[in-house]
Amino acid sequence: MHQQHSKGFKIIEQYLAGMQQTAFPFQIAAWHAIQSGKSGLVNAPTGMGKTFAVFLGSIIQFIDEHPNTYTQQNNNGLQLLWITPLKALVKDLARAMETTLKYLNIPWQVGIRTGDTTTQERQQQKKQLPEILLITPESLHLLFTHNNHANYFKTLKIIAVDEWHELLGSKRGVQVELAIAHLVQLHHTQKIKHKHKLCIWGISATIGNLEEAKNVLLFPLKTKGVIIQAPPTKKINVHTIIPDEIETYPWAGHLGLKLAHKIIPIIEQSNSTLIFINTRGMTETWYQTILTAAPQLAGAIAIHHGSIEKELRLWVEEALHQQKLKAVVCTASLDLGVDFKPVDTVIQIGSPKGIARFIQRAGRSGHQPNATSHIYFLPTHSLELAEVAALKHCLQNNIIESKPTLLLCYDVLVQYLCTLAIGGGFNAKELLEEVQQTYCYQQLSIDEWNEILLYLTSGGAAFHEYEDFKKLELDSNGKYVIRNRRLAMQHRMHIGTIVSDAMLKVKWMHGSYLGVIEEWFINRLNIGDSFVLGGRNVMLTMIKDMTVWVKASQATNTIIPSWMGGRMSLTANLGSELRNIFSNALHSQLPEMKALAPLFQLQQQLSVIPNNNELLIEIIQEKKHWHIVVYPFEGRLVHEAMSALMAYRLSKLQPVSFSIAMNDYGFELLCDERIDLTPQVVVQLFSTENLITDLQNSVNATEMAARAFREIAVIGGLIFQGYPGKNKRTHHLQASATLLFKVLNEYDSKNVLLQQAFKEVFEKQMEEVRLRSALKRIQEAAIRITHPKQFTPFSFPIVADGLNRNHISSEQLEDRIKKMQQQLIH
Repeated sequence: MHQQHSKGFKIIEQYLAGMQQTAFPFQIAAWHAIQSGKSGLVNAPTGMGKTFAVFLGSIIQFIDEHPNTYTQQNNNGLQLLWITPLKALVKDLARAMETTLKYLNIPWQVGIRTGDTTTQERQQQKKQLPEILLITPESLHLLFTHNNHANYFKTLKIIAVDEWHELLGSKRGVQVELAIAHLVQLHHTQKIKHKHKLCIWGISATIGNLEEAKNVLLFPLKTKGVIIQAPPTKKINVHTIIPDEIETYPWAGHLGLKLAHKIIPIIEQSNSTLIFINTRGMTETWYQTILTAAPQLAGAIAIHHGSIEKELRLWVEEALHQQKLKAVVCTASLDLGVDFKPVDTVIQIGSPKGIARFIQRAGRSGHQPNATSHIYFLPTHSLELAEVAALKHCLQNNIIESKPTLLLCYDVLVQYLCTLAIGGGFNAKELLEEVQQTYCYQQLSIDEWNEILLYLTSGGAAFHEYEDFKKLELDSNGKYVIRNRRLAMQHRMHIGTIVSDAMLKVKWMHGSYLGVIEEWFINRLNIGDSFVLGGRNVMLTMIKDMTVWVKASQATNTIIPSWMGGRMSLTANLGSELRNIFSNALHSQLPEMKALAPLFQLQQQLSVIPNNNELLIEIIQEKKHWHIVVYPFEGRLVHEAMSALMAYRLSKLQPVSFSIAMNDYGFELLCDERIDLTPQVVVQLFSTENLITDLQNSVNATEMAARAFREIAVIGGLIFQGYPGKNKRTHHLQASATLLFKVLNEYDSKNVLLQQAFKEVFEKQMEEVRLRSALKRIQEAAIRITHPKQFTPFSFPIVADGLNRNHISSEQLEDRIKKMQQQLIH
């Protein structure tokens, strides 16, 4: 029988026809592939029906297997395991699946398993898993701690991994890799002879390395699999809000708020608008600014970010669905997952720093197949107009970032071994083979494996005196198990790889909950200080038991909180495109670049505009200070490492100390002595020779590794974060992690978790791979060194950023910068 005429296929076609819909070619291709027992990756833009490509494929498969009894077949056991990174996604998804099943008269159950699932539901699932289970990576690993967990998956046919582009390259993605390898292994070793193959399907929005993304996911199957792509029919209209006046001396972040009045008509003309801002602190500022500019929006505008109480966030999401809100000011908390059909407009405030993020946010509007997405871009400083020109070019030419993959995350592996040791135990030889079936651990050596086992059974060289570090023991069957009930309970409570800075609850004095705030921010405040959270002015009254108690405040001098997670860096693709845009700046006919003409003409007059095969260095003398400003256009993180490296190598040539500032376009070394640079010296300064050694010396890598070690220590189970409601304070956790780091450094320097901390500093914080590639590019570039008589449009924002960072003057920062601007203009 031809697949297209199978009973299941015909029933789904009739179902869609009844809904006045027809399947897209990519959905049909996915259904055929699932019918054939293939695995793969479905790739389509937001709002194109990726979910139904896999979900309906599993329904077709089931109907074809039970053509005469599919409406009577119940209690079939788990058929489809749906792994998702977002709890916010699952309720909508479960509702949509249940509606379809009811229409088709298929008696399948749809279950949810996340941190929010009630004990009663969990007990019910223990007896009988539903046919479809929507689950987060953490909750799936928690299932593996059940002794009989292999029985849950006997009937499993399809594993779907939603939002794979988000999970890939993260430790949660590594958790998914381990889970898939385990499920594949269980499938191979089940005593019952399976008639069906286990299929794995990833569901992904666009990323640059789709083939690699598919290979990582399907690695345990040892099959090539297929990529099924929807044609990129999604039309995105980018509207740039161009300021009436261009500041030729731009100051980062300063321009945006002055343009707030320009977005009020956009909000008024739209049914509903999402206003995306990169940091939680700035969402609070913009919420207040919009309300001040348009008081008529009171009650029709809301705020949404990760630190606001869950009930309020859910209310905002529901109110958007029901079109009760005109606008929501939000962070990445609304980037993915929630299907807001009514949203017709998106406004991006400031640079999104990456192409994929911009596309994702644009896709929140016009979130239906063939609908056009409208996104407005409002710059927070003049040069961001060049970034939107670069973003438009990337959209037209389908240029998008790749997601790097992770290798050898020992902390996640240590956690996983403890998980399986609770869930019935494991045979070391067999589990090593299973773990090596993942992409992440394919190169795990027997020595590394034995060291991990030694650490988990004896505490290793550093902790062998402490009983709590001796977690695993061998049982009579030669399996490693955890017998200590207290250690098992502590492990279950902390399965997961998301380690955030400690959050304190914020409550009103009458007891209702407002949200959460990071402990480090509250530590800076005194009782009586006022701050903003969720768009409300509150006064700190006391801190007790991990709770911040507040009351309403009428103060005007409130403090806007800042959160540690707010640092984003320009991606490599966007940086590369920006260099191309600047190369043609003086002749460009793009509206954004024409608006910037006065700025670029001044830059050319005072210095030069570098071509994409040039590196510009400006040396500017200001009284007794010398500013060396370098423009690689590689993003803040790379510039942080590059500036420290250059400062260190310069100080070896002549004794000098530097103050450092940077933004996404370049960095500044400020010193009190004249530095004579030639192109030949610059090439040496940016050499890749002795890179790791020089980086370690330049940035105090040991100190950075000690900070990175806290996350590794928590994931790897070295530190217990405390029982619910009695969590340890952050500084206690940090002190414990610092102490453990020092002990390992001194007594067990080859410990794999310690080595991982150093590796993560170079890979994550310094983006070492990207840094090395940038240095190689600079080696081949023409070096342009200029000596402008005053600050240039390119250097001014970096120098202004440096004032903020280095507190050079007691004058108010804004007044100081305005005075500098005035001096330069006149």
